[in-house]
Amino acid sequence: MYQNTFYATHPDMMIGASQADLRARYLVQGLFEPKGIRLNYLHQERLVIGGVVAGIAPVALPDLEAPESLKGQPFLNNREMGVVNIGTGVAVVQVDGQPLRLLPHDALYIPRGTRAVSFAAEDAAQPVRLYLASTPAHREFPLRHLPLAGAKPLRRGAMETSNARTIYQLIIPGVCESAQLLLGLTVLDTGSVWNTMPPHTHDRRSEAYFYFNLADDARVFHFMGQPDQMRHIVVNNEEAVICPPWSVHTGAGTSNYAFIWAMGGENLDYDDMDQLDICQLA
Repeated sequence: MYQNTFYATHPDMMIGASQADLRARYLVQGLFEPKGIRLNYLHQERLVIGGVVAGIAPVALPDLEAPESLKGQPFLNNREMGVVNIGTGVAVVQVDGQPLRLLPHDALYIPRGTRAVSFAAEDAAQPVRLYLASTPAHREFPLRHLPLAGAKPLRRGAMETSNARTIYQLIIPGVCESAQLLLGLTVLDTGSVWNTMPPHTHDRRSEAYFYFNLADDARVFHFMGQPDQMRHIVVNNEEAVICPPWSVHTGAGTSNYAFIWAMGGENLDYDDMDQLDICQLA
């Protein structure tokens, strides 16, 4: 049921790694296919990230296939999930028979214990594209529709430093309760290209960045690695990068863009991060 499995890595594995090695270990490609769902399993925090392309015919979240003792159980039996509509059409997500309409950039929190989930487009002329992020969950919280208009926005950066952006906190304490999943959407202003600058690390959580709203001829240069041993990966539209706890995560694009950040870890404190000075980077 998983397109790829990505194993957790030690920072020493970065030493001498080729660009092909970095892309194989940390870059998640092919998240979307015509009329289907694709899931990727990340051993770090047991994150699952994926994409859905759907028309008016519903696409169902699959049941578990392994291990044999859990085969056939609902995917969210012991997990929670965040869903974000990244396309331009209206999505209809059925959660245990309850339909919810997601406008572009709207999100949805689906709790542990949910039996059946399916995704469809409201209009046959506008297929939908949805990004999924899931973590294990130790308890159940309420199902929540999270319109972008109701998100908690934070303004960060400035045009003078090319990093003016709005961070929409979607699944986060004070907005939407969860067991461990934190999720949000960051949108860069026109003329800004840097995200998460100055950078930081999360020693107590792992994260995945999903980049989208990039033109076909645009790219993001995603920087990673320990602060004094930084490397980069060139990212296309609708690709994701795995951010280990020991790694810096920041990036610069050839134009402005948007990205979804999803985290799992030992706490839900958004500000639990180790801030870095730009002069520390090498």
